[in-house]
Amino acid sequence: MTHAGRAVGSRRLVVAGVAVLLLALGLVALMVVRPSPASSSGAVSPSGRSAPADGSVDAGFTRDMSVHHQQAVEMSFVVRDRTDDEDVRRLTYDIINTQANQRGMMLGWLELWGLPKSSAVPPMRWMGHTVRPHDGALMPGMATDTQLDALRAARGEEAEVLYLRLMTAHHTAGAEMAGAAAGSATTDAVVHLAAGMVRGQHSEIALMADMLRERGAQP
Repeated sequence: MTHAGRAVGSRRLVVAGVAVLLLALGLVALMVVRPSPASSSGAVSPSGRSAPADGSVDAGFTRDMSVHHQQAVEMSFVVRDRTDDEDVRRLTYDIINTQANQRGMMLGWLELWGLPKSSAVPPMRWMGHTVRPHDGALMPGMATDTQLDALRAARGEEAEVLYLRLMTAHHTAGAEMAGAAAGSATTDAVVHLAAGMVRGQHSEIALMADMLRERGAQP
């Protein structure tokens, strides 16, 4: 990788990371300064309205994206310890922090709404999709157990390329899910967070495409 390529990748990552961080901080502030009245059941919504129902888009997205984010965090921890490349390690750090924070926020919303954090309803049913888990991959874009084993076994540039490819697929599917929630959810905070995820993940997809090309690889 050239010095110029590393510098461009670093600048783009910093901009994307700052934008997502500011969005998350803004949503936390919104939840703190805007008191939410209790609904008839005692549950509340971050938007100040009655809490969404268990089968709502808001609840389905919040649960599914929490699971989706958890795998992204796990993959990032794996690769962080298997490469010395500064740009890749910075990317893993950004994904770990951003998605772990967003996951905590979403699980907190489920708690506020009085809803369970897991459900017997199949993933992505709220999108009208019928998903069949395959080799440990519960939703589109998620890595299979076989792919995760390969990632854990890889080192250096091999690990970097595999991670960037897997995370590109992960982000692509995650952005599609977030876009559906941004257009259909009824809770303001969910809509804002989902829209921010779309922007942030598309930015990182473009960054990862550049990083793959610098390594002579395709997404």
